[in-house]
Amino acid sequence: MGPGERRLLAEMPLHAITALHGEAGLRERFVTEIASFPAADRLRVERALDLASRLHAGDRRQREPYVNHLLRVAARIIVYYQVQDADVICAALLHDAVEDHAGDLAPGGGQRLALDAVAAQFGQRVADLVAAVTNPESGPGADKHERYREHVAASLEASPWARVVKASDFTDNGVGLIHTTGPGLEKLAGKYAPLVPVLAGLIARPDTPLSDAVKARILGQLDSARQRFAAIKPWSSGQAV
Repeated sequence: MGPGERRLLAEMPLHAITALHGEAGLRERFVTEIASFPAADRLRVERALDLASRLHAGDRRQREPYVNHLLRVAARIIVYYQVQDADVICAALLHDAVEDHAGDLAPGGGQRLALDAVAAQFGQRVADLVAAVTNPESGPGADKHERYREHVAASLEASPWARVVKASDFTDNGVGLIHTTGPGLEKLAGKYAPLVPVLAGLIARPDTPLSDAVKARILGQLDSARQRFAAIKPWSSGQAV
């Protein structure tokens, strides 16, 4: 990639980078965005990306490597949410690690031990942020989507910074669903659509640590996500979002 392409890369929307340059382009954009971080913070973020890359190496999201999602979630927080808090960026990169790969983080253990492993490597605050956006392990007879929504509402109520990670994750998922096909599409819309008003209400709160302009941007994207979900599966009045 030449200097001109790199300049364009620095201005491209994240999904455009994904479409044109794939994982390599997203990684280059991410490196550019963390270049101004203090050296110790940059090193810790790089270690988080390395761990996330190894944990999710065999994972895919439709037609792309799973790490693309993690890179977009983290980069969106820096670029569009104007946040350069290394703990938040590490948590964004690792936000699915415990839910999807607890056994790799803590062989023979569950989510609790996996979160302890994250805390040991990146600090307790990072582990707490990851815990706040991690869907708890299933109990007998539990509906996983209902449990997911209940957990998100409760955990984000108590953790303003976790709302930032979840907003970026949710935005990426909402954009991604419009490009998704297959029998699971309506189920995913049913999982995410009821969260739109919950997340919108939390983002708009005064204690959410984002500027008014960033909050307005996120609320606009949540409204776009609502429209996407409605296009995928129109809701009856009893299920309106």
